[in-house]
Amino acid sequence: MKSVLTAGIVYVALVSGAGASGQAEKAYAQSPDPASYLGQQPPGLTPEPFAPGLVSSPGYEYGGVFSPDMDAFYFIRGRGEGAAQDFVVFKYEDENWRETVLSPRVGQPFIAPDGAMLHLGGRYMERTDAGWSDIQTLGQPFDDIQIMRLTASSAGTYVFDEIGSADGDGVLRYSRLLDGVRESPRPFSATINTGTFNAHPFIAPDESYILWDGRRSSGFGGSDIYVSFRQADGDWGPAINLGEAINTPAWEASASVTPDGQYLFFHRLVGSADGDDLPDVDIYWVDAQILDMLRPD
Repeated sequence: MKSVLTAGIVYVALVSGAGASGQAEKAYAQSPDPASYLGQQPPGLTPEPFAPGLVSSPGYEYGGVFSPDMDAFYFIRGRGEGAAQDFVVFKYEDENWRETVLSPRVGQPFIAPDGAMLHLGGRYMERTDAGWSDIQTLGQPFDDIQIMRLTASSAGTYVFDEIGSADGDGVLRYSRLLDGVRESPRPFSATINTGTFNAHPFIAPDESYILWDGRRSSGFGGSDIYVSFRQADGDWGPAINLGEAINTPAWEASASVTPDGQYLFFHRLVGSADGDDLPDVDIYWVDAQILDMLRPD
């Protein structure tokens, strides 16, 4: 599928090897800046679905991240055929946002702050003059860990999760780059690795905070999103639940902040699955000031 967004109007065509069949044009609210955030009107302190009808829909959309220069938005979309999923990008080119299906799902995307690597869990692609390289593995000891999401700081620190057991024993780990040498992964302390189903971490580019999701007895129900801020002594502060503005009795997960620092993106389960189909998961966004309001004085 390819879509083109021009000054708030989306023109959609379904393309196949045998040709194309047109669909009716869809009009969306005019954005003050069509080149920013897929031309969407930014939210305030109340979360809203991101790009409704264009990205978020009555289906499965997950893993949404912008490139560091904010001209590309990567995410995973369910095909509507059982559990099939595609890796999708909206790219701003020639004053239009154009959608391209890159491949079947190959991992949860995250682009390093310098734009040089596209991480896909325990695998990655490198930026080349021709685009992204073939997929490569991180090598040992990372290959022995079933990583769902890996994010990186500007200093090269990796923060990542591991697929847990049915009992939810997910562990979050980090690996620093010290004098050009990658250290062995280490688990975070119990400040972060408490509760169950700890997963999908995001480390701020300056390493001043970490976001992740998990289940704790004090939470709102399903998986909640938490933040820990780096303290003056270098240790991580207490886990802070993002509160009822973000977390609900449903599943909220996989939070990150846009490379420009303006908006918090996260994912919410809004409808259960029928049979073997994927559940209805939408990508939400909210003003990142919500994190500043939680930061200790």
